[in-house]
Amino acid sequence: MKSVTVVGAGVIGLSIAWRAARSGWAVRIADPAIGRGASHVAGGMLAPLSEGWPGEDGPLEFGAESLRRWPTFVSDLGADGLITARGALTVAFDAADAEDLRTVAEFVTARGHEMEIVSRRDVKSLEPAVSHNVRLGLLAPAELAVDNRRVVAALMTAAVSAGVDLTEDRVDDVSALGSDQVVLAAGWATARLCPSVPVRPVKGEILRLRARSGSPAGPTRTVRASVNGRSVYLVPRVDGLVVGATQYEHGDDTTVTVGGVRDLLADAERVFPGVADYEFSEAAAGLRPMSPDNVPLIGRVDARTVVATGHGRNGMLLAPLTADAVLAELDGSALPEATSASLERFSS
Repeated sequence: MKSVTVVGAGVIGLSIAWRAARSGWAVRIADPAIGRGASHVAGGMLAPLSEGWPGEDGPLEFGAESLRRWPTFVSDLGADGLITARGALTVAFDAADAEDLRTVAEFVTARGHEMEIVSRRDVKSLEPAVSHNVRLGLLAPAELAVDNRRVVAALMTAAVSAGVDLTEDRVDDVSALGSDQVVLAAGWATARLCPSVPVRPVKGEILRLRARSGSPAGPTRTVRASVNGRSVYLVPRVDGLVVGATQYEHGDDTTVTVGGVRDLLADAERVFPGVADYEFSEAAAGLRPMSPDNVPLIGRVDARTVVATGHGRNGMLLAPLTADAVLAELDGSALPEATSASLERFSS
């Protein structure tokens, strides 16, 4: 039986390991902090359309293709409660942001994806919890949100059931691994094992807020907005909301800052005034693995080693397509739908 070691046990590494084991590989995962990295901190938005922007065709199409795979991915995992919201609504508070929503809608719909500009009245009809000060909205009915921690737990269970050997080993030397193949899916730390891969850590802070007895009902869809030039999103959970996220180029720092928490709470309250009654449950920071062009880095660096990193804020979203692309690489081929993530674009 062919063997593969997957270095990294976030949503990307776990998805690859699970799918490889189901395909007949003997799989070992090595990660000293299984499931406790960026995937543990994620908001769980599956929102490639809402993040579309003219000129960024690669991220849009890669994300949309992975979103299309998510229902089957969830079905194969066989776990309950993974999807927490269906549909996403981006709202604008001023004329400039409203014009940006029209730009996104025009760009995304021209590429065959469903989005709809909705009036202030329609925003209030769709999401009564949202502030009455909203000027315009952009609805993406196909987008989803998932509970990131339940997804990671389900992947761990599915991987073990498929025969994956989960170990908390730290890998410092890829050449010392005894398997036939190696997949480097260690997020930003992949660059430590393979310095030629252009990936860097970008810090993001996120909050978890829990509804109390009698708290106003929150949004049922993911709601996104720009407030004072800062991006904010509110993602539904069974017991409340996830609010995110800041973004800093601070190396490998995962300290939660007062300023970050202050801004996220203020911006969330601007979007959903009733959030002030919620319980403050958790503040955390993770390190997103960012590529230079915000498209993942997937492909071979040598005959034995495949890289899968650079997923930025969208590790959850991009896990199904990434797993399919890596399995194709392990089997000696390339997945056409993942062409935009090829390492060759940085080969020079």
